[in-house]
Amino acid sequence: MSGPMHGGPGGRQPKNFDRPKNTKVTLRRLLIFMKPYHLGLALVVIFAILSTVFSSMGPMVLGFATNEIQRGFDRMTQGSGGIDFTAVLRILVLLATLHILSALFSYLQNFLVSGVAQKTIYSLRKTVDQKIRRLPLGYFDRGSIGDVLSRVTNDVDTVATTLQQGINQVVNSVFTILTILVMMLLISPVLTGVALLTLPLTLLASMNVVHLSQKLFKGQADTLGSLNGYVEEMYTGHNVVKVFSREEDTIAAFDGLNEELYRYSWKANFISGIIMPVSSFIGNLGYIIVTVLGAIWVIQGKFLVGSIQSFIQYIRQFSNPIVQLANLANMLQSAIAAAERVFEFLDEAEETPDPLPQEEIPQAARRGSGSVEFQNVSFGYTPDRILIKDLSLSIRPGETVAIVGPTGAGKTTLVNLILRFYEVSGGRILLDGEDIAGMPRAALRSRIGMVLQDTWLFSGTIRENIRYGRLDATDAEVEEAARSARADKFIRALPQGYDTPLGEDASNISQGQRQLLTIARAILSDPDILILDEATSSVDTRTEVLIQKAMNTLMKGRTSFVIAHRLSTIRDAGKILVMRDGDIIEAGNHQELMAKGGFYAQLYQSQFKGEDEASA
Repeated sequence: MSGPMHGGPGGRQPKNFDRPKNTKVTLRRLLIFMKPYHLGLALVVIFAILSTVFSSMGPMVLGFATNEIQRGFDRMTQGSGGIDFTAVLRILVLLATLHILSALFSYLQNFLVSGVAQKTIYSLRKTVDQKIRRLPLGYFDRGSIGDVLSRVTNDVDTVATTLQQGINQVVNSVFTILTILVMMLLISPVLTGVALLTLPLTLLASMNVVHLSQKLFKGQADTLGSLNGYVEEMYTGHNVVKVFSREEDTIAAFDGLNEELYRYSWKANFISGIIMPVSSFIGNLGYIIVTVLGAIWVIQGKFLVGSIQSFIQYIRQFSNPIVQLANLANMLQSAIAAAERVFEFLDEAEETPDPLPQEEIPQAARRGSGSVEFQNVSFGYTPDRILIKDLSLSIRPGETVAIVGPTGAGKTTLVNLILRFYEVSGGRILLDGEDIAGMPRAALRSRIGMVLQDTWLFSGTIRENIRYGRLDATDAEVEEAARSARADKFIRALPQGYDTPLGEDASNISQGQRQLLTIARAILSDPDILILDEATSSVDTRTEVLIQKAMNTLMKGRTSFVIAHRLSTIRDAGKILVMRDGDIIEAGNHQELMAKGGFYAQLYQSQFKGEDEASA
């Protein structure tokens, strides 16, 4: 039974973006993922310091060369000598050595950062993948699949890109600022003070821009999730869209979401783009002041040209990492918004943990008689929405139980409780006398086979799809299961037989053939209990007979639950449960229920009356 309908064209609706997000908590959680790689991060910092120190010494050493040339000109003017080119050469060799060392340590830093970032994202992706396995079915019922995909792909990729670039930029920028500040102080504390006057203005402007862009990046990420959800939904149902000629409506809804995403994106990127020109403008004010003041001091003989040259170079270098940090802060907003969405996903309520570890249980050890008992079972999707109330029911081993009722009666919910896709709100369900709540889910589900109305086959060969029921099955066992399912004949008629690859959605075989393959897969799994959701509702009469024979083979000797839509298919069932509003209102075989003249008899007669009218 499906969950509540998704709101709006995109499924899950965008959230309120005006609330400030907890950036510190998100960063702290990201750091937890990086903690195992602290040694690599420590080496990154060390190599960054060495690279920055060697690089930052370059302008000062170059200034030494300029000063040496100026002194040589002064000696030439005074007639006491000339330029000492040997000294200048030594200085230039030292400068080249510094740049080579800086490049070497920069390479090592980048190499280590790549490893740390990729390992961190690998760990995050693995955690997300494990989370998906622990989420209850209800999470996927109430949410948009496209939004989930956006969180586990787009958002994780955004975090990965920022980590790769961000760690380098943060470390390099911070140590560049500190190293250059020391060099500037060594040249002139006064000029350094003048240059730093513009720093508070730069920081203030950057912080205001970051504050404005933060909620826009969060809106961008959420709207992208909604857009992905809508595209996934419309692509899956594109045949229905065409049948009802809703192409224009679909395009209009897509354009609305696309327009919303466009507004968030351009606003976020426009505001973030302001940081660079604003920071550069404010930094250039300090640069102009220092240049004028330095020129005056050189004229007055208080400084050599090389020293002022070095200081001006340092000012230019000093503003660059500040601008980079400002831009990085803006990039971080996008990454934090993406990380928050990933962590929201990781914080979703999980299935109740199994009381015992999920171990691989040998096939022989899984076998049981297949008796099922409901003892005062209650269930609701929420505490104020109780669907099944105080249900008690006993099914004998090997018995075929048909479940009928109108849409929304609770038929699918009942079998989902047996599979523990949902947990009961009250009471308990026993399998061979054992409470299923105390069983590992893997052990429980290994004893249950399913054939659904909506077939699911993955991209792979026919043999691989059948073997999915039991991965250790031999080729002979796979083919025997196909023969039991009446599928062997059509499989061997295909050009590649059992090795025929199935296309996307197995569209290269018919609906009936797909259904036979799922029955073969269930036969191969050799379950104690079968759950059959009307498998013949969308096939022709001849194929229906074939599928019914395959299902009879599958059901032989097994406890079976048949969710019936066409009542004609379950007249021979040993027990028929009639459900309405979550309650079993009638129970018995076909003859008993027809004799009562109750709700089942009304359903049966109305269905056959409708079929007679349609045939007339």
